[in-house]
Amino acid sequence: MSIIDQSGTFNLGDHKVRRLGYGAMQLAGPGVFGPPRNHDAALAVLREAVASGVNHIDTSDFYGPHITNQIIREALHPYRDDLVIVTKVGARRGTDGSWIPAFSRDELIQAVQDNLRNLSLDVLDVVNLRIMFDVHGPAEGSIEAPLTVLADLQRQGLIRHVGLSNATPKQVAQGRGITEIICVQNQYNLAHRNDDRLIDDLARYGTAYVPFFPLGGFTPLQSSTLSNVAARLSATPMQVALAWLLRRAPNILLIPGTASLGHLRENLAAAGLALPDNAVEELNHMADIAA
Repeated sequence: MSIIDQSGTFNLGDHKVRRLGYGAMQLAGPGVFGPPRNHDAALAVLREAVASGVNHIDTSDFYGPHITNQIIREALHPYRDDLVIVTKVGARRGTDGSWIPAFSRDELIQAVQDNLRNLSLDVLDVVNLRIMFDVHGPAEGSIEAPLTVLADLQRQGLIRHVGLSNATPKQVAQGRGITEIICVQNQYNLAHRNDDRLIDDLARYGTAYVPFFPLGGFTPLQSSTLSNVAARLSATPMQVALAWLLRRAPNILLIPGTASLGHLRENLAAAGLALPDNAVEELNHMADIAA
């Protein structure tokens, strides 16, 4: 039985997905490189996520590389009809685990083929172009060439929908001139709010915004304000951080990741956490304090 509020949905392409999904990055080994510490636990987390109502999983074949997609296939294939798997291309991994841009036509075609093979799919639901002009954050530069490759693969029937990751507002506008952009995936959380204006713009277009590192990523969010609000609501700080994101805008889709069943259950429970207005007001000032 689903433990997620089924009314909390938003359109992702031609699918309606629940706003609290799952990010598969942490299923790989340390540094998102190599195999997981516990293979069976990784399978169990995926299976419980879907059994609990999650129908939006975010992944990439450069997680591992290849390993995360292979675990998803092992755990969930054949996939439920309502399950949307979103992947990313535009990067590859060095032998030392480094993140390297992979924007050429041949690299992008190979990446799409790798995702299809490792996920055991004939067509990818959504492919995000991970923009790599700066590995650590959005940076300006033309995305016409790589996005045109994905649009060509979309016309060939290998990709249903296209999105952008690590994108600037200017790149989103450029992308819209090449193909429909159904989602944007950037870093955003209570303490990192550079995309406030972009989120509101995307909401007007009916475009999903998918924050990565919604809980702070490799450096978890820490704030006395967050801890105090959580204590008053008998919730965990991370549950409050997720609930704030769900309240922030209706087009925000969450993909918190974990390799722990306990953390998965805590994350999913955030969908039912109602934040009072005074708590939202306190939390809204966290970015000012962090700056």
